[in-house]
Amino acid sequence: MCSCMVALVQPTDTRLLALPEARWAAVSTAAFLLALPLHLLGATAWLWGPLYAAAYLAGGWEPALEGLRALRAKTLDVDLLMIVAALGAASIGQVMDGALLIVIFATSGAMEALATARTEDSVRGLLGLAPPTATRLHPASGAAEEKEVEGEGEREETVEASALAIGDVILVRPGERVAADGRVLDGASDIDQATITGEPLPVPKAAGDEVFAGTLNGTGALRVRVERDPSDTVIARVVALVEEASRTKAPTQLFVERIEHRYALGMVAATVLVFAVPLAFGADLTGALLRAMTFMIVASPCAVVLATMPPLLSAIANAGRHGVLIKSAVVMERLGQTDRIAYDKTGTLTEGTPHLVKILPEPGFAENELLSLAAAAEHRSEHPLARAIVAAAHDLPRGETHGETHGEVYGEAYDFRSAPGRGVTATVAGREVAVGSPERLGEGTAVPDTDGTAVVVRVDGVRAGWLLLADRIRPGAPEAVTALNRLTTAPPALLTGDSSRAAHSVAERTGIPSDGVRAGLLPHEKAEAVREMGGRVLFVGDGVNDAPALAAAHTGIAMGRAGSDLALETADAVLVHDDLTAVPRAVALSRRARRLVVQNLCLAGAFIGVLVVWDLAGHLPLPLGVAGHEGSTILVGLNGLRLLRESAWRE
Repeated sequence: MCSCMVALVQPTDTRLLALPEARWAAVSTAAFLLALPLHLLGATAWLWGPLYAAAYLAGGWEPALEGLRALRAKTLDVDLLMIVAALGAASIGQVMDGALLIVIFATSGAMEALATARTEDSVRGLLGLAPPTATRLHPASGAAEEKEVEGEGEREETVEASALAIGDVILVRPGERVAADGRVLDGASDIDQATITGEPLPVPKAAGDEVFAGTLNGTGALRVRVERDPSDTVIARVVALVEEASRTKAPTQLFVERIEHRYALGMVAATVLVFAVPLAFGADLTGALLRAMTFMIVASPCAVVLATMPPLLSAIANAGRHGVLIKSAVVMERLGQTDRIAYDKTGTLTEGTPHLVKILPEPGFAENELLSLAAAAEHRSEHPLARAIVAAAHDLPRGETHGETHGEVYGEAYDFRSAPGRGVTATVAGREVAVGSPERLGEGTAVPDTDGTAVVVRVDGVRAGWLLLADRIRPGAPEAVTALNRLTTAPPALLTGDSSRAAHSVAERTGIPSDGVRAGLLPHEKAEAVREMGGRVLFVGDGVNDAPALAAAHTGIAMGRAGSDLALETADAVLVHDDLTAVPRAVALSRRARRLVVQNLCLAGAFIGVLVVWDLAGHLPLPLGVAGHEGSTILVGLNGLRLLRESAWRE
């Protein structure tokens, strides 16, 4: 189930049936499903026997080999124990029970292999953000194949990005990705660095500004001096941090394996004793073997396994129907343990795109006139701020715009010119209109007080007014923050690469206390902030820059629509519809699932204890032992399925 959910989130290079574990599990399951109706309908064993045998062989040979390797290492795991239990069941005629055990464990192994492969795919995809080659500049001399860079007195050569060294100077052309972390020597452009800092808008870059590998250059050319080794770039550190955070989960896995090893040793030893002791005191071989096999069946942890999985898988299915894809039962259990929440800002609590929020015209200009003049000038620009201005002009009622021609809501522009990091200039209705950065247009000292971005509009060299743009709060974000606060013991936090002013504004509007805001964070700093929070932190984010924090958190949830490939793969859960109000419901559902798990474990333990004592102290008939074992398994399974109800999501 969980692997299918991962596949729905984002296609990856690795497909399920590309894994040998998945192919063997599929063969085992198919053989079992073919044998089961024949067996139940009373067909001859010559029909269903070979099919069951195929299920045993296809699904059991690899766990058996792993178990043998464990034995050579002087350990014993539950996989080998289940193989022994399955063969033991078959040896006393319970072939179907043994085959079902084999199918369950083969399928589980396939799911684990798929999750591992897809995580590796996502990390490789992140490395692909940085271009494989770079254009390195150096004084005019050198190899014959190098060519003169026009107007620079330098030559250029194409080299592997991994061959760059600190101090090298590279050329970044318009539309290219930056090949290394460094500092701009000259040139001006807008850099889209959302993959690194999470900032929603391209950032103007000029001489002296820092740039990062993997970020996307805009319309200007830049000369950049390399300041970090390729192995130490921010994007490379993101990959390393994701891998490191994933490895930190290993101690928990080792603890589980130690418990499995001890249980397996205890059960094998007990089964041997149940067989050998009566035999030593004169019991017949058949009777001793029957008692031992009955013990192995009733002591088998099937009911204990089902005590945990049905509630968690039912909760996963219920959450999936409501747009929350939980990648595993372990994640569903972890969600309920959350005691603190940390949020990314851009694309998580906010929509991640700028919108016009206010128009401030100077005397002599109307609001609609100012907007339509700016939209006309910006119409040909691809900058996100320009698109937001044009979209706002389209929302104006017809007849209320300035210079409306050819059915458009703004006037036609001529002599369009764009200057990276500065803005645009065009002639609209015979007037020269300039729209852009206040600092670059000489209006830096008059910028209005705003939580977003201020754009100045000048007409014929005179300031005509201001357009204020900001990222909007995502619908339901304040309600989600409030609901999650009621489910946790510590106040929430906001971790963002954006400015402190913008971060505190979003925190105030969503109900996050100001002392929980940390702004201007790079990806590795976000991950460190999550670790410093302590406890069981649930982190909600969307971008590549959030991947280390998602991996470092106790549980990570990614936004599904705009989330990056790596964020979707690193996160433990995905919000398909970007509905934040589903997060507190998922946490509450997880807590109900954990309560059912405890109920089921008590029930399963009671059944196993009674049946084992009965078998050891008296004479437990094999049919009654099988009925008790299977009955307890069915009972705990049905109890867990209660979480499939619609009311379980709404409670």
